[in-house]
Amino acid sequence: MLEGEIHPDFAGVAKAFSRILPRSGQGGGAVCVYHRGRKVVDIWGGTRDEAGRTWEHDTLSLSFSTTKGVASTLLHVCADRGLLDYDARVAEVWPEFGQAGKHAVTLRHLMCHEAGLYSAAEVLRTPGDMLDWGAVTRSLAEAEPRHAPGATHGYHALTYGWLAGEVARRVLGEKPFAELIERELAQPLGLDGLYCGLPDSEHHRAAEIMSPLFAGDEAARLARSERIHRRAERWARRLARLGVRFDPTETMLALAPPGMATLDLNSAEFRSASVPAANGLVTARSLARLDACLAAGGELDGVRLVSNERVRLMSQVQNRSIGRVIPLPMHWRLGYHRVGAIGARVPRGFGHFGFGGSGAWADPERELAVALTVNSGVGTPFGDLRIVRIGGAAVRCADRR
Repeated sequence: MLEGEIHPDFAGVAKAFSRILPRSGQGGGAVCVYHRGRKVVDIWGGTRDEAGRTWEHDTLSLSFSTTKGVASTLLHVCADRGLLDYDARVAEVWPEFGQAGKHAVTLRHLMCHEAGLYSAAEVLRTPGDMLDWGAVTRSLAEAEPRHAPGATHGYHALTYGWLAGEVARRVLGEKPFAELIERELAQPLGLDGLYCGLPDSEHHRAAEIMSPLFAGDEAARLARSERIHRRAERWARRLARLGVRFDPTETMLALAPPGMATLDLNSAEFRSASVPAANGLVTARSLARLDACLAAGGELDGVRLVSNERVRLMSQVQNRSIGRVIPLPMHWRLGYHRVGAIGARVPRGFGHFGFGGSGAWADPERELAVALTVNSGVGTPFGDLRIVRIGGAAVRCADRR
């Protein structure tokens, strides 16, 4: 059963959502859609944890890489205020960053995944570093890039969040990242759930991640991770023999550094930390409203986050080639990637999808914003067919309207 509200013109979204909810009752989710500045879909269903508790209107879900879109929007807000320039060197606002051959890295390089700092394995000395903002940003400042800035690109799957977040902190008063998200994005738009560093008072709202990839005790998770790493090494050798230049071990360096499987993603410790590339705890309603502001040209209900010209810059494609980490062209924008929607084209759309299935995006051409949060399934680093199906349904409904 689904709960919530839906405009009759967008009934197709509810139908698509009902089809992706787990039939076993093991998992749930929420969908929210804005069109022309108005909320037209706000629905949820399924279960939020192993105990079978139902998904509620205010349930928060771990959004994985969808959080990168939120962090990127914060950088654009800073740029729109004149605090940042995309082509300025990162070291101008973060002086320590300019060492180890990174003096020429610009904010544009960073936001387009062209900075060469995608290897989380070389930055996270221990898995616990993920929960220590100071430790990981110091490591990033000392790190040597794996290629010259702008020479190619590689998805900064984990490191992007700390890089973007520390730049934002440097120009916004060096406040905790969680505080900046609340002050600069959530409060102005009246969002009911947009956290990257969950306050103690909100832990009761968090859904439990129920993906089989994170099941079992620590030993089981580590053994599973080691098998994945060995598989990547075998494929690297096979592809090299075939003359294919893509190396899956680079993917593992970025996405799954050794030991990361020891982290319990459902723990209060992980939820309370700020990991802007991976651990936003959000409602679909908040993601959709944030992107609805961008889809409407930067202003929603009298609140302006960025200028209409800034939105145009946000949607511009920066590179189209296959990168070192993901063997697909993601058509990187400034902090976002292309939008996939089954049966529809969204050429001006931009957003970010996440491991586990979540995703959110904006389409200024249609003034459409779509968000999905889930707590079950695995998918890919960029969501899976669920967000693509929901997006396709939303586009078809909007175009008929």
